[in-house]
Parts: sequence; structure tokens; C-alpha cells
Amino acid sequence: MIGAFNVTEMVMAHVVLAEVTASISELKKNPMGTVAAGEGFAVAILNRNEPAFYCVPAKNYEAMMDRLEDQALNALADARLVDGLAPIMVSLDEL
Repeated sequence: MIGAFNVTEMVMAHVVLAEVTASISELKKNPMGTVAAGEGFAVAILNRNEPAFYCVPAKNYEAMMDRLEDQALNALADARLVDGLAPIMVSLDEL
């Protein structure tokens, strides 16, 4: 017991990072309709009113992966700059 509540009876709040939600049952019945309901944005798929996963349109997923790759490459470049050697300037045409 915590205060007047039994721990097993506490309601857990969950952050939903999407404006549109759908149940797993709705997703099974109409997968493309569920994606379309997001109007180009992610749809949170809920299982027992908890986010189970996010259904992200392919275009958005590709953009996220590109950004993650850019961040990783920038971190690698920054790490190489701290080795004490002077950077070598090149133009894109030289690559």
C-alpha cells in the first residue's frame, strides 16, 4: 500500500507521441486506413490503452534514418577534429 492506494491498483500514465491513435484491432482490420488516418504523420498503436508501437509512413521513416545517419557522421567528424591534426579542406567536386 502507498498511502490509500494499493500498488496493483495504481493507474500508470503513458506519454503518447502522436496526435492520432488506433488500437491493434483497428490496425488489423484496416492497415492502410490506419496509416491514412495519420495524414502523413505517425499513428500510435495502442494495446490495452498503452502505446505498443508507432506506425510511421515510409517517407517519414526514411527522413528519420537520414537524420540519424547525418548525426552519426557529424559525431565522427567532430571526433576526428580533436586529434590535433589540421583539417584538410576539399570541395565537393574533388570528392
